[in-house]
Amino acid sequence: MARYILARLLGAIPTVFLVLTLVFFAMRILPGDPAVAALGDNAQPAQLAQYRAKMGLDAPLPLQYVHFLAGLAVLDFGQSFMSDTRVSTLLLHNLPYTIELTVTAVLIGLVLGIPLGVLAATHRNRLPDDAMRIYSLIGYAIPDFYLGAILLVVFSLWLGWFPINGAGTGFWGGLYHVILPAITLALLKSAFIGRLTRASLLDVLGRDYVRTARAKGAGERRVIYRHGLRNALLPLSTGIGLSILATLSGSVAVELVFNRPGVGQLLIEAIHQRDYPVIQGGVIIFALFVVLVNLAMDIVYVFVDPRVRVQA
Repeated sequence: MARYILARLLGAIPTVFLVLTLVFFAMRILPGDPAVAALGDNAQPAQLAQYRAKMGLDAPLPLQYVHFLAGLAVLDFGQSFMSDTRVSTLLLHNLPYTIELTVTAVLIGLVLGIPLGVLAATHRNRLPDDAMRIYSLIGYAIPDFYLGAILLVVFSLWLGWFPINGAGTGFWGGLYHVILPAITLALLKSAFIGRLTRASLLDVLGRDYVRTARAKGAGERRVIYRHGLRNALLPLSTGIGLSILATLSGSVAVELVFNRPGVGQLLIEAIHQRDYPVIQGGVIIFALFVVLVNLAMDIVYVFVDPRVRVQA
């Protein structure tokens, strides 16, 4: 098992390295000058040159890249061009809000999606199944930010049930502020989870060992949950992993719609301001999340599928 996990981690290193390299060079190729963004359009050439020298922006691009890699080796992401604050400090401040939103949305999505998928599979071509199809189509079609804007207008501005912005303080305050953004993400992701649960469960329920269990007199509930849903976990776990990553990426837009702190909002602001160190640090965080989620899914495979367990 340890060798299996280590191999997966080592295999992810080239991917993360490539992503960081592409971000580093792409941000410097795109139009825009961080010095002008920091000092303003009325800054004098001497001031701009002094700022570039202070931030290391006047160095040749390959040398800047070497300094970037050297900083990563000691977990130093540098300082923000705009606030002159350590990037690690900014990330540590905003990361808990993004994790809170992602975890809450994924949990709500699973609680909604899996039962809906089971209900649709056990009532195939009937009203619950038709309703699930419509729900999944709507979930695929509506963007996160659009649904977030609708829920914000209805439940915050019109009804006043939820706060308009912010993240709250304390457990209950944080929960109160995160519910509506989390529901925004969960409603769309639960459509995907529900559709996948339905397809996986229908595939399993049509197999010989399920028919054998029914022939031996096993109750329908036992057939569905013990023989059906349990054996549908492998494709379902893949979908859950994809849903987690989609929820994480969707949190960027949702944080902006609800004016909520988080790594996503920090990244968007940094892109507008050409704040290279913050952008690079934020991308590293998202890349590490992708690696960790994929690793978690690989570990789940080991426990769910005996064939993978033997190879591990």
